[in-house]
Amino acid sequence: MARPKLTKLELQILEALWAHGKASIREIQEAFPEPRPAYTTIQTTVYRLEGKKAVRRVQKISNAHIFEPLVARDVARHRLLDEILSFFGGRAQPMMAQLAEAGKLTLDDVRELEKIIEKVELQRKAERTRKSK
Repeated sequence: MARPKLTKLELQILEALWAHGKASIREIQEAFPEPRPAYTTIQTTVYRLEGKKAVRRVQKISNAHIFEPLVARDVARHRLLDEILSFFGGRAQPMMAQLAEAGKLTLDDVRELEKIIEKVELQRKAERTRKSK
């Protein structure tokens, strides 16, 4: 499935759906902190998400339609990260340098990242070994 480009509000709506699984427009609106966007703003945005095939209607209770997410959280994160990386020429190093300069990346974060990178590289190496057999 293609990864749709999502706005900040669309991501916030998806966050509410990921947290609840399924929800009506009113329930989605109530998941927002005060001051909440207007009901009609949420409704219009949910319908846009439906058009992008990021959510779908699964049920109707009285007048309320119940929606569920079709886009997984990790798929949305990957799309967002790809967009952010594009601002840095597709490279992670300048982005990480920016995060460090802004005080958002610590040495502990870097050490944890090193462990994750080593684990991922070992998994990739094992996959290559299996495929070559």
